[in-house]
Amino acid sequence: MPASVIFLRISILLFILLLLDLYAFSGIKSAMSNLENSTLKKIISYVYWLITIFYFIAVAIFMLNFNPQNGANGRLFRIVGAGLVLLWFPKLLICILLLLEDIFRLINAASVLFFDKTGLEIKGDEPYFVGRRSFFSKIALGIAAIPFGAILYGVTKGKYNFSVNKISLKYKNLPDSFHGFTITQISDVHSGSFDSMDGVKKGIDLINNLKSDVVLFTGDLVNNLASEFDPYITEFLKITAPLGKYSITGNHDYGEYIPWKNVESKKENFKNLIENHGKAGFKILMNENIVFNRDGEQLAIVGIENWGLPPFPQYGDLNKSIQGLDNQTFKVLMSHDPSHWDAQVLKHETNIDLTLSGHTHGMQFGVEIPGFFKWSPVKYRYPRWAGLYEIENKKLYVNRGFGFIGFPGRVGIWPEITQITLLKG
Repeated sequence: MPASVIFLRISILLFILLLLDLYAFSGIKSAMSNLENSTLKKIISYVYWLITIFYFIAVAIFMLNFNPQNGANGRLFRIVGAGLVLLWFPKLLICILLLLEDIFRLINAASVLFFDKTGLEIKGDEPYFVGRRSFFSKIALGIAAIPFGAILYGVTKGKYNFSVNKISLKYKNLPDSFHGFTITQISDVHSGSFDSMDGVKKGIDLINNLKSDVVLFTGDLVNNLASEFDPYITEFLKITAPLGKYSITGNHDYGEYIPWKNVESKKENFKNLIENHGKAGFKILMNENIVFNRDGEQLAIVGIENWGLPPFPQYGDLNKSIQGLDNQTFKVLMSHDPSHWDAQVLKHETNIDLTLSGHTHGMQFGVEIPGFFKWSPVKYRYPRWAGLYEIENKKLYVNRGFGFIGFPGRVGIWPEITQITLLKG
């Protein structure tokens, strides 16, 4: 996308944000109407607008120094992304609540003006269109403070607040010798977004503490560039598993979202990315499989390249990936995008018992009460967006992701490390 188009879109966005700011500030002024300390009023007003001005300056600097090659990387990008959600989501909520009150005020004024012939609603010099209530504005500010606090936690601590989810899955056709077989799944590392080595180490320690038989990584090692992973190779090399570590590619691993000087440089980047999987100790499965043997019985790990619904790339070849496997072999498929499960896996003639995916991140935003309720806006794009899904004898688990991208935080949907235990039964 040309830089001029990006600048235009950002400029339009800033204009919209300014309008929201002005409207939200009208509510703040109303909330302060009963405040007798005029100095405090001025301080609150100055702080409000100084924060807004500093954010706009940060956006301007970002635009002036924008480098399409960096994509979603860089400290300034994270500041702009965090500020957008942290500051304007609560303001948007304030504006919605104020708009509801203003609609009520407008309806009330119209009813008095056109229908109240006795003038009972008009006392003395009271106007038809009554002023905004200070009490309602205070309620709006109080409600908006809740997501503000949650988002603030999400961008400071939540993005490394790893959730270790342990589940057991029963299969009648699981070979007896693989009863109790354990898999640790991680997905969507997005190493270009990391801003804390300690946070990454915390996640890796949690992975190793699980002591699973095998570790499976289901794609999106980077945002765009293979070099993003270089600082973290040593740490990811520390991940250990008795039967090894296996990985696949995700949609971000192909460098599709930034411009390249030529086709050769893009191919070189992908080559380096594949090598980085190996440097970190992962055996990458590119439309292929590996078979574990125990007591004459088999379990296969199948890995395909990214396959997603348009506009995402479809490099995965399911038929090629299962070559050499018969129908009786128990199969665990790694496929980055969960939409692949509905599009191909469920319809496939061979048994694919368990599919492991990622990709959605749970949008890094939502509400989740384990065992009772989960919701995220991403569910309207991906019906299977987090956790376990089952149709007949086939199961899908969608990991919520190890890292983050775009918005540098997580709110309600925490980064996930999953341990799956396979049971006969």
